Amino acid sequence: MAELKNQKYAQFKGQPRLPKFAIPKRYDLKLKPDLAACKFSGAVQISVNIVSATKFLVLNAAELSVKPNSVTFTSDNKVVEALEVELFEEDEIVVLEFKENLPIGLGALDMEFDGTLNDRMKGFYRSTYEHNGEKKNMAVTQFEPADARRCFPCWDEPACKATFKITLEVPSDLVALSNMPVTEEKLNGNLKTVYYQESPIMSTYLVAVVVGLFDYVEDRTPDGILVRVYCQVGKASQGKFALDVAVKTLGLYKEYFAVPYSLPKLDMIAIPDFAAGAMENYGLVTYRETALLYDEKHSAAANKQRVATVVAHELAHQWFGNLVTMEWWTHLWLNEGFATWVSYLAADSLFPDWQIWTQFLDECTEGLRLDGLAESHPIEVDINHAGEIDEIFDAISYRKGASVIRMLQSYLGAEVFQRALASYIKKYACSNAKTEDLWSVLQEESGEPVNKLMDSWTKQQGYPVVSVKVKGQSLEFEQSRFLLSGSLGEGQWIVPVTLCCNTYDARKNFLLQTKSETLDIKELFGASNSSDRPWIKVNLDQTGFYRVKYDEDLSARLRDAIEKKHLSTCDKYGILDDYYSLSMACQQSLTSLLALMSAYRDELDYTVLSNLLSIASKVARIVGDAAPELADNIKLYFINLFQNSAERLGWDPKQGESHLDAMLRGELLTVLASFGHDLTLNEANRRFRIFLDDRNTPVLPPDLRRAVYVAVVRSATKADRSSYDSLLRIYRETDLSQEKTRILGSLGSCRDPEIIQEFLNFLLSPEVRSQDAVMGLSVSGDARETAWNWLKEHWDHINKTYGAGFLVTRFISAVVSPFSSYEKAEEVQQFFATRMKPYIARTLKQSIERVHINAAWVKSIQSEKHLAEAVQELAYRKY
Repeated sequence: MAELKNQKYAQFKGQPRLPKFAIPKRYDLKLKPDLAACKFSGAVQISVNIVSATKFLVLNAAELSVKPNSVTFTSDNKVVEALEVELFEEDEIVVLEFKENLPIGLGALDMEFDGTLNDRMKGFYRSTYEHNGEKKNMAVTQFEPADARRCFPCWDEPACKATFKITLEVPSDLVALSNMPVTEEKLNGNLKTVYYQESPIMSTYLVAVVVGLFDYVEDRTPDGILVRVYCQVGKASQGKFALDVAVKTLGLYKEYFAVPYSLPKLDMIAIPDFAAGAMENYGLVTYRETALLYDEKHSAAANKQRVATVVAHELAHQWFGNLVTMEWWTHLWLNEGFATWVSYLAADSLFPDWQIWTQFLDECTEGLRLDGLAESHPIEVDINHAGEIDEIFDAISYRKGASVIRMLQSYLGAEVFQRALASYIKKYACSNAKTEDLWSVLQEESGEPVNKLMDSWTKQQGYPVVSVKVKGQSLEFEQSRFLLSGSLGEGQWIVPVTLCCNTYDARKNFLLQTKSETLDIKELFGASNSSDRPWIKVNLDQTGFYRVKYDEDLSARLRDAIEKKHLSTCDKYGILDDYYSLSMACQQSLTSLLALMSAYRDELDYTVLSNLLSIASKVARIVGDAAPELADNIKLYFINLFQNSAERLGWDPKQGESHLDAMLRGELLTVLASFGHDLTLNEANRRFRIFLDDRNTPVLPPDLRRAVYVAVVRSATKADRSSYDSLLRIYRETDLSQEKTRILGSLGSCRDPEIIQEFLNFLLSPEVRSQDAVMGLSVSGDARETAWNWLKEHWDHINKTYGAGFLVTRFISAVVSPFSSYEKAEEVQQFFATRMKPYIARTLKQSIERVHINAAWVKSIQSEKHLAEAVQELAYRKY
């Protein structure tokens, strides 16, 4: 019997997409969450268009139980009952079988179901909070990418758009929100039934419901759209900054896309337990507290910037994603890359002094870092199973995606680009689009071969390094795939090359479409630039998603130009970052990288210095592995290198200083502390003691806290653990998520393995929300082994807690990637060989590849002949 049944259903199993014989048009959905028992019940009536003869209906459902006798199909007043209702958990589908073919045309499918409010931050789940000292549950939804099916049976694919009419039955003292405004509420004792307006057409992953106790602040846009920020009771004032950003951003996007925001209201809500940063549900955007709330007293400048860019990112999705939706997850990058790029456009308009387009280079660099791995993936990935989607919410989809969009915009020009986007949004509003659809609209508007140009960037993984050499009067360009492992890669791109010679007035550009090309310098720049040794900079302002490798002579001239302050900020950033990556790939010596770094000693710009600081930290760590005897001198060199900046900024914020200086001071002091700079450590300890006695003291403003926490915990040991214990006390006393994550991010800097062991165990305790444990995983170099042993010991627990979500991958990459020996890579490989799961496969391969890259770099450093003398000279050089 079972055999027969399985044969009957075999056609529906193991398929990437649902069968196409029925199309949902409208969902009438009723949900009744029970917050005490963490369960919910529901009923749905779906208007379905039956388009081809079938006696089966196949929908997505997971972790739900459907009441078999509740399933009926009604058409023309004739009711057909379901014969069989089968759930296939591994395929996340429910198959309904009726005794006869369903009539073609519109009908209504009814069913009732039950489910659990889970603790995994996906589907319909519970989050916990305290109110008047009492622990309470709230009910929240998180459906992207494929978890609406955990809340109600549905066609859970982005292309299956429908309208939603939602009704909730909830305790009468709670706030109940959904995508649309409330039309009426009916009270019935201590329960109330809340009815919402029917939504416009949208994908299931954007449906949202939140039930709990909340305060809010509100405002209206000039068009009369009501905007609210909801948060835990007592925190409402922390929502004002995000509210202001949202109201202004809606106006900006209305103008940029030439289409107004399409819903009557916009709610943004802070959720205490939330796996991602935020989620763009139509009309009800959910956020981690750290990405939405801003507290004048206790938030740092970096927190303020994070809130502004995340809000701008989520609101961009209301057009790009919600109004126009990707056809399938292969095109996820269109949603995410685009929203990332456009959020910078909005932030730049609202906060011009943040120089946010310069900071965009950090997004670009993150994309280049991940895409420099052989185990990267193309921007457009074939997705065959819902389980594979989580892993592509990564730096390729977001950051490389945003970077290639910026590259295209700078190639086509801002006006053409904006005009084309507005027509794209108009053309595909309320429907779905593929990557090619965007290209063809851009191609039409610009007359450029956009399709051909962009295919090489979205359909193949990786990117090129363009090598530039001077031969007599010619410039030779050559492209090849850049890999951090230093090995030769396959691939060829259409590269928009931009360059200038000795001055930004002489700019040139061409498309490098072949492996190599030679250009005459005089023809290119005319005879006017005939100084003996002109500097030449390629990839102006780093708008192209590629790296550049110069010959030794050109490199030396650029170093000279940096020292003479001839180059733009973005170009200084790019030269340094490319050189660092080429050094890691063993294509430039570490000795020459260190020499280049010294050209930046008078640097003032935040973004350039911030990258210099992070490169210095990574170089110090790799030298510690390759040549421990040089570690002290290398740290001394870096401390001297940053001395000018440290003196310029000082410890105390100056009246009216820039947002960027406020961010830089904290980063600079953190790095000086981690290099063991005595003056910094002493001052940090002095301020910390004052702060412990008086939490409102002005000596420890939020921008300095992380640096001070890192400084004081560095020296904590089993014998003297007072600084560690004090930080834990502050962690327990604060209710501000930003302060909690700041402390978690600092405690790993302790160098005592026993304390690190205790701290890692603390991360898995009930005191740390499971979304935040990943904040504490980057431990000091001395504690890498401790962290790895801890990961092995707790792997089963971690895997169970985080399951098939993207947070589990952070444990692997944070703990594994910092190693630098082939033996360790082998050990990691063996440990996971018997513990493989599809949702960690890609991250594991990438992390092991990073260990190999580090190991090769270590070997290459050990073979550099004059490194020790160079480091000695740099460390004791007097500027």
